[in-house]
Amino acid sequence: MKINFIDLQAQYEAYRSEIDEEVLKVFASAQFIGGEQLQKLESSLAEYTGAKHAIGCSSGTDALLLALMALDIGPGDEVVTTPFTFIATAEVIALVGAKPVFVDIDETTYNIDTGKIEAAITEKTKAIIPVSLYGQCADMDTINEIASRYGITVIEDACQSFGATYKGRRSCNLSTIGCTSFFPSKPLGAYGDGGAVFTSDDALAKKIRMLLSHGQSERYKHTLVGINGRLDAVQAAVLNVKLRHFEDEVEKRESIGARYSELLRSSAVVTPKIAQGYTSVYAQYSIRVKDRRRVVEALGEKGVPTAVHYPVPLHLQEVFKPLGYAKGDFPVSEKVSEEILSLPMSPFLTQEQQAYVVETIKEVLNA
Repeated sequence: MKINFIDLQAQYEAYRSEIDEEVLKVFASAQFIGGEQLQKLESSLAEYTGAKHAIGCSSGTDALLLALMALDIGPGDEVVTTPFTFIATAEVIALVGAKPVFVDIDETTYNIDTGKIEAAITEKTKAIIPVSLYGQCADMDTINEIASRYGITVIEDACQSFGATYKGRRSCNLSTIGCTSFFPSKPLGAYGDGGAVFTSDDALAKKIRMLLSHGQSERYKHTLVGINGRLDAVQAAVLNVKLRHFEDEVEKRESIGARYSELLRSSAVVTPKIAQGYTSVYAQYSIRVKDRRRVVEALGEKGVPTAVHYPVPLHLQEVFKPLGYAKGDFPVSEKVSEEILSLPMSPFLTQEQQAYVVETIKEVLNA
């Protein structure tokens, strides 16, 4: 049985005529940067999340970078975040010259452990970047309350959670700034790199728009040192089409995720736990297993693709050795990184394919 880890081809075939039509409109207009498609996308994204401003940009990484730049975070500052995430979260902190300060994760949700945040805050702390990992939001109310008491800003790294909800509110509109990614494999993916920054703060929105276009206040007048962080019109056109179908895809993701958990309930794996009052878009469906290498190899031999998000926590990455962390500093992140395993997940995953994945996992584990 042929199973894709993420079935982007099936998605394209489902929306082919709509996508081709909108992309060809961009080619015909020859307006490849900005323009009507981007304006439409930003308006739709703002309406969807409830944020006052949605600002398209070149990637999720640049969205996080723009957020830090807009807050004037730089050398001498510290930013609290999690070591169990993709490197971009901490990378952008280092890029602006600030210091990433890691806090371990909760073993149930894999998001930052809110009970450990305050101990990491110092007089140098300027922001907290919680990551809404695997499609489920972090405990944003608790994080916002802590940040408020210390006079610091919260940036939600929602690069995996666009479409998820937290206590009835949408991810990307749960803090001062939200950032997401439209990398092709994300729940809402473009056909190249892309991202967005969300805020309801008018001054921050204006500054972010300047920063992503070389710091221009108007053409050839540069008020700030910025970057080339624009989202192109072709990606905006693709996203506009996909956004029309997004709620249906979110429902399918939730259904597939719930079915995985039900089918795996009696097996020797740890399935995702979705907190009460939260929904997940299952950017990945990630289980935990013992003897992961053997399981991965055996599944691969039987045609079940897998991925590991993430095998090495950030405090143990060579690039962050100067921070002085050592093995054992964040035991939960280290334990999860050794056991985590992501299974095929897509709104286009059939019940037959899913049943085969589960049956194969059980067979492998019982071997």
